[in-house]
Order: sequence, then C-alpha cells, then structure tokens
Amino acid sequence: WAFATASVEAPALFNAIAVVALKKLDGFTPQALANTAWAFATASVEAPALFNAIADAALKKLDKFNPQALANT
Repeated sequence: WAFATASVEAPALFNAIAVVALKKLDGFTPQALANTAWAFATASVEAPALFNAIADAALKKLDKFNPQALANT
C-alpha cells in the first residue's frame, strides 16, 4: 500500500507480494483484500492471477464486508 501511495516502482517487490499473497488470501480480512487490490491497481502492476484470487476470496467473504471495504474492492 505504501509503495503504491508513494508512486514508488518496485516490480520485484510487488511480484514477491503477489506470490505470497496468493497462498494466504483466505486469511485476509475484507479490508486487507481491498487494500491489496487497491495497491496493485494504483501501482499499475499486472497480476491477473492475484486479482482473480482476490475476487474469489472476496466472494466467499461478502457478508463480512462493510460498505467502505466493498467500495474499495
């Protein structure tokens, strides 16, 4: 999130985060899912597998999302 906010290009970091996040998304809170999607999108990092996995994880947790997390995702 911080790297995206600061407009810092760090493709190796984002790629490493994507690999690890794919394995742990089931444990992410709705806010963490939204923040991860936002960071990758804001940084213009192409990570289709991650975005698809975030979508799947979000669908499983829709009842736990508050309006802000839904809007951010």
